[in-house]
Amino acid sequence: MSVPTDGLTLGAVSAIVEKKILTDKIRVYRPGEPVFNPDTGQYEPGPPVTIYEGSGAIFPAAGPSVVLHLAGQAYVDDTPSRYRLLTPLSAPVASREDTVAVVEAEDESAIGRTWRVIDIGETSTLSVVRTTWVDQNTQKTGA
Repeated sequence: MSVPTDGLTLGAVSAIVEKKILTDKIRVYRPGEPVFNPDTGQYEPGPPVTIYEGSGAIFPAAGPSVVLHLAGQAYVDDTPSRYRLLTPLSAPVASREDTVAVVEAEDESAIGRTWRVIDIGETSTLSVVRTTWVDQNTQKTGA
């Protein structure tokens, strides 16, 4: 019996997903090296370093989460607003505490919103996009 060779490859599926789903433009960045300010004598945050800017998508992870606190202590990544960032597999892997911003989107209310990366991108044998868990920073409207 022969094995069929027709059908979609993971690469072909990735290309479809990137074109049809990863339609927003996102930026992933982290704080730059501190810069000494001679006027104040203090080190100040340097300009942010962009590690990725390109196609992506942000999806809520099924609504606000509920985390049980043990002995009054919050879980390190307790968040009521867990989201998933999807990027092409060619995008660099984000690190904890990187910031994700929506730069362009069909939904104008998404533009300018930011999220904090709470875990590095997931990996899998059958990945077609990179999934990174993020926590929403901006939780208010422009009103």
